[in-house]
Amino acid sequence: MTLYPIETGNFKLDGGAMFGVVPKAIWQKTNPADTANKIEIGMRCLLIEDGKRLILIDTGLGNKQSDKFFSHFSLWGNFTLDTSLAMYGFCKEDITDVFLTHLHFDHVGGAIQWNKERTFLEPAFKNATFWSNANHWQWAIHPNPREKASFLSENIQPIQDSGQLKFVAINGEQITKTSELGFGIFYADGHTEKQMIPMIKYKGKTIVFMADLLPTVGHIPLPYVMSFDVRPLQTMSEKELFLAKAVEEEYLLFLQHDAHHEICTVQNTERGVRLKNTYTFKEIFN
Repeated sequence: MTLYPIETGNFKLDGGAMFGVVPKAIWQKTNPADTANKIEIGMRCLLIEDGKRLILIDTGLGNKQSDKFFSHFSLWGNFTLDTSLAMYGFCKEDITDVFLTHLHFDHVGGAIQWNKERTFLEPAFKNATFWSNANHWQWAIHPNPREKASFLSENIQPIQDSGQLKFVAINGEQITKTSELGFGIFYADGHTEKQMIPMIKYKGKTIVFMADLLPTVGHIPLPYVMSFDVRPLQTMSEKELFLAKAVEEEYLLFLQHDAHHEICTVQNTERGVRLKNTYTFKEIFN
């Protein structure tokens, strides 16, 4: 097995929304805001090469939306999904599986693209199986008013129409040790219904793709919860459970949304679980 970090682009979001009830005077120490109160956010994905399978975890924002849509998110940087795959000698046609942690637009947007004539939308990965879970899929196609703006039908319906969609089996446990894709899954319901957090055994370590359970290193303290979360108190409970295990098992936390840190570790302190170290992917695995 080989893992590759895949940078799909960067954007900005309102810092207050990203930190909920935490005052700006505190959160800006780790996540400084610009004059519009926006902080820098990454859309880092992960590629797993395992035998004949090439599994992509999440897909970023994509490029099919209108200029008006993108203008709300202050895109910055030069990364794209295609150039990042090409850096390792791959292209979209090589991907066998696309694992979607959840269906918010910044995680699934790159899964769907316009055809060459821009007359209809189609899967960007024509040879891949798309993986979600039944609970979250129903949650996304019948969205609540709070999340409706994050679940865009143009990102979701074409996957179902393609016939390439499959669901990961849920056995009722919060941590599934081995899924159909060969890695474990931590299920979290605070941010959205049945968000899936992949837990991958790699070179004697466990690397965890944190998605929106832990967006950045600045979100490690338990009360630092995004206002986007539909069940913030549950997020706090899930973080407490997960971070305690991360300390005990010495997990490597792969940060999807931290534009400036790829991987971190955590430790127990007198104030609770806090940041231990940050690393680049290459520092650990190359």
